[in-house]
Amino acid sequence: MHTTEGVWLNITDYSAYKKVSISTIRRHLKSKVLQSRVEDGKYLIYIPHSEKIKLKEEEEILKLKLEIEFLKIQLREVKDEAAELRMLVDIYEDQGKNSTQLELPPEVPTHL
Repeated sequence: MHTTEGVWLNITDYSAYKKVSISTIRRHLKSKVLQSRVEDGKYLIYIPHSEKIKLKEEEEILKLKLEIEFLKIQLREVKDEAAELRMLVDIYEDQGKNSTQLELPPEVPTHL
């Protein structure tokens, strides 16, 4: 799929790369607006070397955006877990305060 000057993308990848609908790409292929070839019954669309560099940069940006979203999800989960643990600590501390008051031994009678 790669040439030394550029890269050949299938219709789906080209659609994602250019942010254009597949039907628009098919119209462009039919009217020969795009440089293409057919390989194994599938259209491949040529992207020149200058755009290939841009494609790699966009791919890297997409990877970073996905990583950011993943880290946001992890952060939310950690915050939720921390809140649950704080709540448990508060419950146990309250129980500890109440149990020390209730567990004191009874007073010894002095009139014996």
